[in-house]
Amino acid sequence: MPEFDRIVILTGAGISAESGVPTFRDKGGIWATYDYRDVATPEGFEKNPQLVHEFYNMRRRAHQSVAPNAAHFALALLEKTHPGAVTLITQNVDQLHEQAGSKNLIHMHGEALKGWCLGCGTRMPWLGDMFLETACPVCADVGTLRPDVVWFGEEPYHMERIIKELEQADLFISIGTSGNVYPAAGFVQVAAEYGAHTVELNLEPSEGRTHFAEAIHGPATDVVPAYVRRLLDAALT
Repeated sequence: MPEFDRIVILTGAGISAESGVPTFRDKGGIWATYDYRDVATPEGFEKNPQLVHEFYNMRRRAHQSVAPNAAHFALALLEKTHPGAVTLITQNVDQLHEQAGSKNLIHMHGEALKGWCLGCGTRMPWLGDMFLETACPVCADVGTLRPDVVWFGEEPYHMERIIKELEQADLFISIGTSGNVYPAAGFVQVAAEYGAHTVELNLEPSEGRTHFAEAIHGPATDVVPAYVRRLLDAALT
């Protein structure tokens, strides 16, 4: 394996599934139980904010009861040990990467354990339940709080930085993603266009499998630590 200087990694729901965080599109996933239009769109929040708050209160509690797995820890080790730059972009709204020790991390879809006040614009940590009647702790407005997550129809966070990182990468790794959610599904093409080697690590081939130069399929807790060991062996020998 060649040595890479700038590594960019995209993670999706598949990396957290083995920690007990439900996926979205798989059989039995979240969108098999909930209509995303009701709980994950600005229109759904405007129509029924109570339902949306109940949904994210449930998710917030669930995210605080899970722990990082071997794949999360392997990526944190790669960032800490690799002599080059490692940037981690996640579509996940959990905090498992942080808990495992990752620091150079971009949450492109926000974070479930944060709140956002539409009144004063403050974004803040939020561990408890949130209701329509909850007052913002900063401006004291009532009815202005929402989860700090990106909903369908909204622009993902930090896109300018993400594109810059993709353009500078010489290795792009996609882990645990379905390959059908844009703009993240198009990251592999951006990275490849600028010369990066592209790798898919996924439980099974994604919808975007043909865009990758290399693919390894299996559980994240198996394939991610194994691939990280290969990268570190190449960099440190």
